[in-house]
Amino acid sequence: MKHIHKGLVCGLALSLTCVAVSAQTEIPSGLDVDSLNNSVEVAFRTVEKNDLLGGVSVVNMKGMNQKAYSNYSLSFLNNEIAGFNGNIWGMGDYLVVVDGMVRDGNNVLPQEIEQITVLKGAAAVVLYGSRAAKGVVQITTKRGRIGETRINVSLNSGMYVPKAYPKYLGSAQYMTLYNEARANDGLVPAYSETEIYNHGSGLNPYRYPNLNMYSDEFLRSMYNRSEAIAEISGGSNRVQFYTTAGYYRESTLLKVGNAADNYTSRFFVRGNVDIKMNDYIKVQTDANVTFYDNFTASTDWWKQASTLRPNRISPLIPLSYLEENDMNSWNIINGSNYLIDGKYFFGGTQLDPTNPVADAYAAGDSKYVSRQFQFNTNFDIDLRSLLQGLHFRAKYGIDYASTYNQGYSNKYATFSPTWTNYAGKDLIATITQYNKDEKSGSQNISNSSYRYTYNLSGQFDYARTFAEDHNVFGMILANVWQTQASGKYHRVSNMNLGLQASYNYKHKYYIDFSAAMPYSTKLPDGGRAGFSPTVTLGWRLTGEDFFKNTPFDDLMLTASAGVIEQDLDITTSDNEEGYYLYKSILQRGGWYSWADLGGEAATEFQRGDNMDMTYIKRKEVSVGLRGSMWNKLIEFDLNFFMNDVDGGLARANSLYPIYFTQVGYPTSSIIPYVNYNKDSRKGIDFAVAVNKKVGEVDLRLGVTGMYTKSTIEKRDENYAYAYQSRMGKALNGLWGLQSDGFFTTAEEIAAAPQQFGEVKPGDIKYIDQNGDNTIDSNDEVFLGRSDIPMVLGLNLTAKWNNFTFYARGNGFFGGKGFKDNSYYWVRGDNKYSDAVLNRWTPETAATATYPRLTTTNGENNFRASDFWMFKTDRFELAQVQVSYDLPQYLLNGSFVKGLNFFVNGNNLLTISKERKHFEMNVGSAPQTRFYNIGVKATF
Repeated sequence: MKHIHKGLVCGLALSLTCVAVSAQTEIPSGLDVDSLNNSVEVAFRTVEKNDLLGGVSVVNMKGMNQKAYSNYSLSFLNNEIAGFNGNIWGMGDYLVVVDGMVRDGNNVLPQEIEQITVLKGAAAVVLYGSRAAKGVVQITTKRGRIGETRINVSLNSGMYVPKAYPKYLGSAQYMTLYNEARANDGLVPAYSETEIYNHGSGLNPYRYPNLNMYSDEFLRSMYNRSEAIAEISGGSNRVQFYTTAGYYRESTLLKVGNAADNYTSRFFVRGNVDIKMNDYIKVQTDANVTFYDNFTASTDWWKQASTLRPNRISPLIPLSYLEENDMNSWNIINGSNYLIDGKYFFGGTQLDPTNPVADAYAAGDSKYVSRQFQFNTNFDIDLRSLLQGLHFRAKYGIDYASTYNQGYSNKYATFSPTWTNYAGKDLIATITQYNKDEKSGSQNISNSSYRYTYNLSGQFDYARTFAEDHNVFGMILANVWQTQASGKYHRVSNMNLGLQASYNYKHKYYIDFSAAMPYSTKLPDGGRAGFSPTVTLGWRLTGEDFFKNTPFDDLMLTASAGVIEQDLDITTSDNEEGYYLYKSILQRGGWYSWADLGGEAATEFQRGDNMDMTYIKRKEVSVGLRGSMWNKLIEFDLNFFMNDVDGGLARANSLYPIYFTQVGYPTSSIIPYVNYNKDSRKGIDFAVAVNKKVGEVDLRLGVTGMYTKSTIEKRDENYAYAYQSRMGKALNGLWGLQSDGFFTTAEEIAAAPQQFGEVKPGDIKYIDQNGDNTIDSNDEVFLGRSDIPMVLGLNLTAKWNNFTFYARGNGFFGGKGFKDNSYYWVRGDNKYSDAVLNRWTPETAATATYPRLTTTNGENNFRASDFWMFKTDRFELAQVQVSYDLPQYLLNGSFVKGLNFFVNGNNLLTISKERKHFEMNVGSAPQTRFYNIGVKATF
């Protein structure tokens, strides 16, 4: 096989990989392949699982890919990793590192990954420096193994099926309720009973439109995604290689006009090579190229589906309605470049001179193009000739990504018919044209951007074992990475030195000191260098004699404490990058003086200097407990953590005299940014797995979870009422008004505190918290947490003979949210959803769950309050898969070494009181379930 496929490998892989394949294959004796599965990649080194300290979790992606298909590299983390819920320990933006390089996690597919390590604790992330202060997801791609060339090919194809669409009212219902809204506002009806009847009858939907953009007239019931990936690996003692190439293409739900040809595609090639230059020098060289395209017709279908009222327009009108002798109208229509199927012309009005269906046919198209190139090389130099156990390791990587849009923008004519009726038959009497058909013929190139990233690190490692029991490790490193992006003046940078010193005695007692010395140009001169120390202690209790006769196979207790200085949060909403916040801003103002200064523009301060600004600090203490019982019947990993983020930036008015700020117009202030805010997080994460053989079935049930409590500890506040203080409340708190039902009578309104704007029966009544007889921002109170305090993950694997069953699901509990998008907050003449059906009227006053309808902006009703609040508790069945491995005896004598078939479903089910809300997208493409079948073969 290695000779037959040598040319094929060179055709698929990068040139660097071809060098590896052409090397002579030598298979050494005594290769311990299992040892590869017992190591874990952590910051700048590899450790044995047995010696892994707390605050680190790992997923064996090679094993996961054998039983579960996914098309996103991080899709398993929410379920398989404790402490991960789209972030790490609730801290926000984590750093992604791929093969030691800071990169995007979405540019590597699960099939290419060997292992994912999630670094959670401060001691685990500190060596990556300031930018890793909120955790690290570390991805390690597959590498070649010594042995014969092996080819793995996987093919799969599946269908995306929409979960749900928003439910909007049809024309007749909308027009009826809009009339009701006008009546509520004291206005005359906008639509007559006859008009409403005609729109609801369906007799002539072209004259009396009832447009439903979610109907099967425009949408398919499902759409396809197909994928093919080939992996080739092997190698000798001197050279090992791994290369992979793949392509996927995804179609679209739309089936109207050019939008029916919308697609997304991705083609990639990756090559990883390991070369043993001699007994002292090893080199790794990797490269990856990705071509990503997304083609769309120029129609904003989903946004317009949520806003375009059903009675406004008929997008396509049949030519058959034109009077035969109306030559003027025929001449106008025949002058159009767009007669759809020779039967329809585009409908339009003065208010709607375009429509989304016509856009799909004639407005042009856009193709989003992304090209990414990634290259890295690693050097490992054994310096045992100088000192036994000493290594020098260096990494360099460069990534370049460019994106742009290319396409055509066209204009087109629409036509507004004037209808008449002859002998009971609707006909078009005249035509009014809006716009013109115009094709520039020139392709537009727009939104061109680039991103350039380089990574560089160098380190000295020292690892020795003395007298068989004393294991020592030391590391000194320098690490830098920098990203430059178009449109950004400042490059995003991370620079730090690192130090690690570790010792364990008989793999029983552990101590580790890890520290980083970051450097940040966001801080003033003289304060740019920082110091982030951490200490971790470990104790393997099962190494003690008093633990010999217990049920525990392994039990490791760890404790860690540390401070990480970071500049991630040195930023403001109006200064995204956060540079020069320590400097004052003095600028020419936007107001002008009186005659005594000659009408000159004033000079005003925007902020003052703070040359003492320093890093924001993550101060953390954590305790971990990891082990197994009864011969790994039960495996567990628990971590308790407490961390404070101290020194967040604020302009703390309370620290400075009042005259530091000019109140009123023009505003001016010399108050600087200072390190003031403080936030606290406490929590516990856990992962427990039960492994049991029941008859002929091997079962593994895993449960992961995390509970967190986040609190604001310190803020510069000036609230008049104690109940509005943010301190002691959740970081992601929801604040708003407390409602007290609906107003039912004018007398009740007159006797109540002043609400917002003009209030009528059917409007929401709010509680006056401070007793000043006026409802305003002073009456807003804490209503709940928007984040998820408690998350759970469940996964089940069952193996029987050659069948494997896998399922995973996630639970989210304790959070709250507001239903405040356009589906629920129906303002003015906006499109009406079914949310308004149980609106307040005098007849439904006792049962209504929605305020009265109004054509105003709903100033009183549509604001943050507990009226719109809901619980986000839910359980989601994320995936179910059944796989079958063809028995080996059926493949004996063939060139096929293994054959696996699988069928799976993803995003299958949501169990929640608010299921409709969670499964419904408004203004964007619908959520989908994905049903997939595939085959994997090894040659």
